Amino acid sequence: MASVELRSLTKHFDQVKAVDNVDLKISDGEFLVLLGPSGSGKTTLMRLCAGLEQPTAGRLFINGQVVNDFPPRERGIAMVFQSYALYPHKTVFKNISFPLTVEKLGKKEIKQKVEWAAGLLGIGHLLDRRPAQISGGEKQRVAIARALVRTPKVLLLDEPLSNLDAQVRQAARVELKKFHREIGVTTIYVTHDQAEAMGLGDRIAVMKSGRIRQIGTPDVIYHDPADTFVAGFIGIPPMNFVEQQDVMVGFRPEAFHPSNLAHAENRITFRFKIMRVENLGSNKLAYGTIGDAKVIANLPVRIPLEEGKEYDFSVRKSDLRYYDKDKGVRIDRARS
Repeated sequence: MASVELRSLTKHFDQVKAVDNVDLKISDGEFLVLLGPSGSGKTTLMRLCAGLEQPTAGRLFINGQVVNDFPPRERGIAMVFQSYALYPHKTVFKNISFPLTVEKLGKKEIKQKVEWAAGLLGIGHLLDRRPAQISGGEKQRVAIARALVRTPKVLLLDEPLSNLDAQVRQAARVELKKFHREIGVTTIYVTHDQAEAMGLGDRIAVMKSGRIRQIGTPDVIYHDPADTFVAGFIGIPPMNFVEQQDVMVGFRPEAFHPSNLAHAENRITFRFKIMRVENLGSNKLAYGTIGDAKVIANLPVRIPLEEGKEYDFSVRKSDLRYYDKDKGVRIDRARS
């Protein structure tokens, strides 16, 4: 295992700043998620770590050693791509053992390593099958096993679950987190899916336009977003924003309740006009407006609401977040 550190890491493609002066420290054994929309620079940042791209500027350290000039195979890194890139004509065993065969390890050692990785990921019974004979979730585990047999210092995962359907993806997240706890390898995981990021990451680095907008635990990223981009990107539904005087006031949809169902003490009340109610079975979403601002309330199904009517809704003061109206950055409650 190893620590990873990026110092002022930059990558330009002509005039495009794909990665723009990024500083980041990843601890030994940590599971860090790079989260952001398409084009935010997260995959380019991972490719810089892997040595598949050369930085325009800055330095990359693995275990305290500068590795800018190291080729990928000398960095002690293994990478799993969005496309699993399994050899269709080879068995699962031979797909997993391929990097060991290239390194010309002995047959006994190869067998031991393959069986160890396959056992860890629960695919030992699939070793004699070919990729066409196994499911998408099983292919994903084969690709991870192939990376693990090299005993990497750092494991890089580039949206490895994106090709799976929703139900399999959720189960795979559980397995991936369990696997990381068992093996403890330093892991960098790229995704645009915030549910994956929140469920997997020890910390999340939210990226936009080649820069990291905020780094923190899932709890901090969700409850204390550093700016309006992070606040609006994280959360389903995202954070609500209402302009008041010279600030933007933000609050989560699940913190927004009818005033008659909440204690009035230490709460701020808004007049909420409901335009549409969406029943999701376990909860309901009420879409409406506060003045000119579009707002969503996430509520229990039992709360009666009628479309087209206005209600008094309120939010606890402790659930309000304040942002500069022009710059979008977080400001403290005392200043506002």
